[in-house]
Amino acid sequence: MIDQKENKKNFLQRLRHRYRLVVMNDDTFEENFSLRLTPLGLVVLLGSVTIVMVMLVTSLIAFTPLREYIPGYADVGMRRELVSMALRSDSLDQAIKEQNVFNENINNVLKGNIKQDTTQNKPYKSKEYEKLALNASPKEIALKKAIETQDKYSLAYGAESNKNGISNFFFFSPIKGVVSEQFKSKEQHYGVDIVGPENEPIKATLDGTVVLATWSSETGYTITVQHSNNLISVYKHNSVLLKKIGDYVKAGEPIAIIGNSGEQTSGPHLHFELWYNGNAIDPQGYMVF
Repeated sequence: MIDQKENKKNFLQRLRHRYRLVVMNDDTFEENFSLRLTPLGLVVLLGSVTIVMVMLVTSLIAFTPLREYIPGYADVGMRRELVSMALRSDSLDQAIKEQNVFNENINNVLKGNIKQDTTQNKPYKSKEYEKLALNASPKEIALKKAIETQDKYSLAYGAESNKNGISNFFFFSPIKGVVSEQFKSKEQHYGVDIVGPENEPIKATLDGTVVLATWSSETGYTITVQHSNNLISVYKHNSVLLKKIGDYVKAGEPIAIIGNSGEQTSGPHLHFELWYNGNAIDPQGYMVF
């Protein structure tokens, strides 16, 4: 222990010993420069010089344009410009692809190579619609019997119906659901959209004859029924049509299955229209969905 203390004491003393660095002329032995230093002072001097150099280099990199030449220190404005150029390049590439498709279509039209339109909303073959329960419930049967026994709510063709228009008609709701879009004639929406459960049957609102049962790319599977007093009901976006042109249907009889066919739809629903004497009328004024 004593030897270790003495060695430590001697080491500290050697750090404090002064040494003289002399620069002299080799020919004349004239002293040109001399410097007195201790080992401890030399260490402090070298450390100070190192810290100053590090701070100087850091300042040059952080606050001068030299940082642009060092990887990872690119100018912020340059980065923004690169991102903007990348976005414009992507947009230009997309525009070129669309233009190529347009040119190809024009070329096919000029050459007469017009492809036939293919139906994108065909009936779902995987579903067995024949097994769906389309029979009326006991409550619906009782309601129909009660209505048919009341002369003032007669659905048949007659002089009294023609005299009073459609005010005495009792309309059967084609489906029970939530009205997602109201009747808006000014916006050329001549009916109401009713959202209902999947595979729900669509029912005829009155007695009548099917005058249209077809498919179109806009409205999908559509069925139209002609009733008395120049009244027409239209049912659009069905998945399956259960009746064909010329079929006579009774009020409350299933005529289609709710669906999502056609381009003008974003989910399973029924678009229902009523036309009286060639004018569209709001179905919500005559029935509750």
